[in-house]
Amino acid sequence: MAAKATDWRLSTFNGALLAAYFIPAWTIAALKIWISPVRGLFDPSNAAAGMFFSDHFSLTVMQTVRFAWLLALCKLVVAAFFLMFLVLIVRESIRRKASSDEALAYALLLGSIISMASLLSASALGEVAALRLHASETLALIGAGIILLVDVPETTKTKSSDYAAASLTETSYQSRPAA
Repeated sequence: MAAKATDWRLSTFNGALLAAYFIPAWTIAALKIWISPVRGLFDPSNAAAGMFFSDHFSLTVMQTVRFAWLLALCKLVVAAFFLMFLVLIVRESIRRKASSDEALAYALLLGSIISMASLLSASALGEVAALRLHASETLALIGAGIILLVDVPETTKTKSSDYAAASLTETSYQSRPAA
């Protein structure tokens, strides 16, 4: 039982926690836009981006609806990548080889871009509640990205050290003078 507890890397556990937040939160926000595009766009979770883009770019109602649909699609794509990550970490062999890291990396990248854009628009508008929400989401996503970059799976570490040891022995054999 102890061996099962040690094969979870920090980035995998962190990604699972982020998925537990972002899948329901961003799916619900996207479904609100899908049900009623303009009303869903001005929901508190999407209000900063909606107000910023509709005010600063003088969007018509139809353009605002199209922007709302694009925002909903982007949030659903991020939620889908997090869901794919959760499905991939269920299998132990995939989790040990870090094969689920690509889905997590795409979710973190796209989610960070969306959240950072919402953060900047909330900052420009002076919306304090939206600023706090998007700042915490952005920090969580960027922090998880840093952990993902730093936390290298053990199989990769041992392979790279084996290659380094093999290259050192090859050069030591080549540098020896022939007898």
